[in-house]
Parts: sequence; C-alpha cells; structure tokens
Amino acid sequence: MPAVFFERPTADSLDRLGPVRRFLLIWTPALIGIAIVATESQPTFSAANTSSWLRPIWERLFGHISTHDWEEFHHLLRKSGHFTGYGILCVLFLRGWLLTFARNAALRSSTWRGRSWIFAVLSTIVVASGDEIHQTFLPSRTGLFSDVVIDTCGGIVFSGLVLGISWCIRQVRAR
Repeated sequence: MPAVFFERPTADSLDRLGPVRRFLLIWTPALIGIAIVATESQPTFSAANTSSWLRPIWERLFGHISTHDWEEFHHLLRKSGHFTGYGILCVLFLRGWLLTFARNAALRSSTWRGRSWIFAVLSTIVVASGDEIHQTFLPSRTGLFSDVVIDTCGGIVFSGLVLGISWCIRQVRAR
C-alpha cells in the first residue's frame, strides 16, 4: 500500500487485499485512537487524578511550584493534550478516508483529498462530541463544548499540516 498522503493508491491495489483485510489495514489506526480517547475519558484521567501524579513529576524535575501556578499550568497542559491528541486522531481519520475514497475513480485528486479532509474533521467532531457527552455522566468529569472546539481545532491544524506538507513534497517530486 503506498504512502497515501503522497500518492493515491489504485482501486486494484486496495481490492487485492480483500474486504476484511482492507478494512482492518485502513481503519485499525483510527479505531485504536478512538479506544485511547475512550480510555482517557474515564474518571482515572480527571483533572484531580492527573494532577496528583503529574505535579510530583514536575516538582522532581523542575522544583517547587505554587498551587496557583500549578493549577494554571496543569489546565494548559490538559488543553494542549486535547489539541494534540485529537490532532493526531484527525490525521488517522484522514488516512482512513483517503484510503477509503481512493477506490472511487470518479473523484479527481483534489476532490478526493478535500472530501477525505472534510470527513476526517467531521469524524473528529463526532468523537469529540461523544467524549464530552459521555463525560457529563461522570461525577469527576465535566463535558465542555469548549473542549470540542479545542479538539476540532487540533484536528484541523494537524490534518491541514499533513496535507500541506504532503502537497509541498508532491510539488518538489514533480519537478
């Protein structure tokens, strides 16, 4: 299977894999990403629980930090985790959709990439929304729309960077 971010695989190369193997090769990375999100959505990963083990690590490495400063830093750390984690998940969705839509020969290259990107971002929004809705039912967690926005922004930025870098590399290769 070619590196899908750089070239479009042929329908024949994907069809040779067979439907089950093709599905597993295409979607297993995104499914693993969803499983990680579901795991991190549990009470074990609430702000109170992550603070209790992250702060001692911070203080061992960098020295004492005031409670106020720690709370601000911990909040930023958690939000950057949202941004990064969902950014990576969106790239996994992008890969899955690129490979799924590659079999549709009627889609031009730009349409194939654009449609895949839109579906990747929408998939990220669905997972982020489901995660936040789930958290509203947990006493130690809070479901926030602002987290869905952060998650979506992470997905847009990361997948946009991947598509932009792959476009630049394709341009250089074409010369």
